[in-house]
Amino acid sequence: MTDDSLDARGRPVVVVTGMGLVTSLGQGKQENWRKLVGGTSGIHRISRFPIAGLRTTIAGTVDFVPLDDLSAPALTEALGALAAEEALAEAGIGTPGNFPGPLLLAMPPVEMEWPQRLAAAAAAETGNAPVTWMDLVRAVSDGRFAPWSERFLFGSIPEHLADRFGTKGSPIATSTACSSGATAIQLGVEAIRRGEAAAALVIGTDASVNPESLIRFSLLSALSTRNDPPEAAARPFSRDRDGFVMAEGAGALVLESLAQARARGAEVLGVVEGCGEMADGFHRTRSSPDGKPIIACMRHALEDAALAPDAIGYVNAHGTGTPENDKMEWLGLTAVFGERAGSLPVSSNKSMIGHTLSAAGAVEAIFTLLSLRNGVLPPTINYDTPDPALPVDCVPNVARELRVSHAISNSFGFGGQNACLVLGV
Repeated sequence: MTDDSLDARGRPVVVVTGMGLVTSLGQGKQENWRKLVGGTSGIHRISRFPIAGLRTTIAGTVDFVPLDDLSAPALTEALGALAAEEALAEAGIGTPGNFPGPLLLAMPPVEMEWPQRLAAAAAAETGNAPVTWMDLVRAVSDGRFAPWSERFLFGSIPEHLADRFGTKGSPIATSTACSSGATAIQLGVEAIRRGEAAAALVIGTDASVNPESLIRFSLLSALSTRNDPPEAAARPFSRDRDGFVMAEGAGALVLESLAQARARGAEVLGVVEGCGEMADGFHRTRSSPDGKPIIACMRHALEDAALAPDAIGYVNAHGTGTPENDKMEWLGLTAVFGERAGSLPVSSNKSMIGHTLSAAGAVEAIFTLLSLRNGVLPPTINYDTPDPALPVDCVPNVARELRVSHAISNSFGFGGQNACLVLGV
C-alpha cells in the first residue's frame, strides 16, 4: 500500500490548514470571497493623502485599520498580523504566541517616507539629529530619536511578527516585487518537503500606496489613469486596458505536512502540489519578449506537481491590466496549454482588488484555493472591449460555477522574478 502522505517523488505532501485575508474588499476571507464572486470592486479614490496634481488618484487602499502611524511599514505589519490571526485561528495549530514552525514573509522594500524625512530635517536644524552611526545607536537606545528610526529598517517587520506569533528560528523575509507572496509560499513548501519543518506560517503583506510609489510607477507609465469611475479602472485582458491599479492587502497561510495535519485532526483546505520559479534578467521592468521565463515557470510548476497541462482546469492569472503584461501572460499560456489555452478559464482578481504587489502571490493563492473549494471561478470585471489579440476566456464580468481539481496561480514579478503555484483540493 502506498503512503498518500508522500507525493510521487517521495516528498511530504504539503497542505494548507489555515487562511486569512485582508484587502480593499474587507477583512476576513468570507467577506472577501463574497464580494469577489459578486464582482465588487474595492478600488476607490485615495483619501489618505493629497492627490492634487497626481495623474493617478485611485487605489485599492485598506482604510479601515485604525493606526496612528500610517507609514507603509506600520500598515504593512498591521495587515499581515490581521491575516495571520485569521489563518492561525482556522488552523488551530500551536497556542497563542507559540507557532511550531518558521515565518516566511513577503513584504515590500522599506524606505523612509517624506513625513519622516521632514521630521529628520527639522531635528537636524535644531541640532537634535544624530550625526554618526554610534550617535544614532545611542539616540535610539535612550529614546532621544523618533521611534520610526527602527520602524524603517527592513528587518523590523519580520522581527515584530515573529515575536508576536512566536514562530521558530529566524524569520525569512523576501521582497521580489509581484512574485514575493508566491515565493514565500514556495520557501515554506520546500522547508516542509526537506523535513526542516512540519509547519510554516507564510504571510504576504503590502501597504505601499503612498505619494512616492504612485509617482514612481506613474513615471514608468505602469499605472492606469482611468480615475473616473475608480471601480472601472482595472481592465485585465481588455483592449482598452491602460495599466494596473496599486492596492494594499495581506494573505496568510498555514502550511503543514499532510501527515502532521492528519495526526492532529486538522481540516485540509487544499494542497500546494507544485512550485515553479524562473528569473528573467531581460530588463528591470519588462519581460523577455519571447516569453521563455514565463513559459518555463509554469512548466516547472507542473513538473514539480507531476501533472500534465491537461489536468489544469483554471488559471488565476497575474493579469495586471498593463498592455505588456497581459500580452506576455497570454503568450505563456498558449505555449504551455496549446490549442486549449483559449477555452481554459483564466480570470484576474486584480480587476476587483487591484495589484497588491508583494502580497499578491499569497492573496491570489488563497482566492484560487477558495475557487477550488467552492466550485466557483471569480470573474474578470470591466471586460467590455475584447482584445482580438488575446482570445482568452477571462470569465468575463460574472462568476462561473465550475468544479475543477487543479489550478495554477501565476505571479510574474516586476523586474523579472516569476513564480507559479499549482494548487489542488
